[in-house]
Amino acid sequence: MSNDVTENPGATEVTDVAVAPPLSQRARSFAFAAIPYAVAVLAAFVVVGIIITALGHDPTEAFRAVLTNSFRNQTGFVQTLHKWAPLTLLSLAFAIPLGAGRFNIGGEGQMILGTVGAAAVGITMSELPMVILLPLVILVGILAGAVWAAISAWLMESFKINEILSTVLLNFVSFEVLDYVASVVWSDPGAGGAVTLPVGEGAVLPGIGRPPMHTGVLIVVLVSVVAAVMAKRSVAGFELRAVGLNERASRLHGIRTGRVAVTSMVVAGALAGLAGAIEVAGVHQRTLEGVQSNFLLLGIIIGLIARGSLTAVPFVAFGIAVLEVGAGSMQRVSGAPVEIVLILEGLILLFLLMSDVATERFRRARASRAAKGALA
Repeated sequence: MSNDVTENPGATEVTDVAVAPPLSQRARSFAFAAIPYAVAVLAAFVVVGIIITALGHDPTEAFRAVLTNSFRNQTGFVQTLHKWAPLTLLSLAFAIPLGAGRFNIGGEGQMILGTVGAAAVGITMSELPMVILLPLVILVGILAGAVWAAISAWLMESFKINEILSTVLLNFVSFEVLDYVASVVWSDPGAGGAVTLPVGEGAVLPGIGRPPMHTGVLIVVLVSVVAAVMAKRSVAGFELRAVGLNERASRLHGIRTGRVAVTSMVVAGALAGLAGAIEVAGVHQRTLEGVQSNFLLLGIIIGLIARGSLTAVPFVAFGIAVLEVGAGSMQRVSGAPVEIVLILEGLILLFLLMSDVATERFRRARASRAAKGALA
């Protein structure tokens, strides 16, 4: 007898093949899910347009500049990709622990330690050939970020110290480490600030095209694909989601929740360290004070806008990178301050969170009406 039919004569015939939902149904589900994003973005632009007008500037010119600068020429697009790479990695560094119900607010410090480790290798071993030096720079940057995150993970697991507190405090420690390295250990006397000596030529990521796009962008694309696939298709991804949804139930079903949480923090630190190494090897060829820019804040915003989805993070990060690169052009063209872009990004997140609250209330009201109708 076929495997598709049970041996019990009284049983109903079943099949092993899962039937995918119709394409139109999936399209409707996607459209429904996209509505809150569209409303949030539109509302944020309306509010920011009012603010720009109140400041005496032309909102149309401001928005045109901020949205088109990345695509106007190849230089703008390369700048956007260079901004996108660390934003994506810092967003993943926030979103992965978020999946396990943990909050990694230390991406900034982990990235800084990644730059310090990468610069240390690139400076002290500058005579090595590229085939050895460049992978070593990237690897040490990853390890430095992972070790920095592991400190918070250990405190969280062993002493139940809240990871938000420990990661934030370690950020401040990392500032001092960077300042000491850039001002004392490998200081560049001609730089006029806390800047290290440049790394060796073999520690620089090759460029592609004109103007050159550093190949760190391709590394980030690969990392993004691997992260999305692992989240959806691997046992580790399943355990991560299970712990985030219900840690107690996961523990009762045999999942080592502590190990999952610690691993998520260490992986996050490694990704932030990779971002630091790419900034050193691909952008600055050294480390310097302020190398972390505002990547931590933007990474948190991106991770929350993406709702923790590792698949959505790179796409949201690209949109934010477009806004960030266009901010300077907006100020030149319309006179609106660059801080307007940060207000816009924050408002998108705020309105998206408000739409979640409204959607949940609507669902509860509909369920209540349905229950009352059934009782009647």
